[in-house]
Amino acid sequence: MSTDGIRHEDNGSKGRYVLPGPGGAEAEMTYTRTGERLMIIDHTGVPDVFRGQGVGARLVTRAVEDARAAGIKIIPLCPFAAAQFKRHTEWADVWKK
Repeated sequence: MSTDGIRHEDNGSKGRYVLPGPGGAEAEMTYTRTGERLMIIDHTGVPDVFRGQGVGARLVTRAVEDARAAGIKIIPLCPFAAAQFKRHTEWADVWKK
């Protein structure tokens, strides 16, 4: 597990970033891989126990950092992720428009 507490699960064509919480709650951001160099973020789910803590943004940020390191582009299909990409212009290098 990384120092940010976020676990990355990659199952080939699908994967997710997960932050475990109290009582078994999990915040997650899921994605689908299309080829070796493209990731589509399709869902971000944050249970109420995490609300107001910026957990969704942390999940998307971690995916951006990992994508940048691996030379992968991201299509943010999930409305939350898309809003984060619009807010963070410094992510333009990984955003596949």
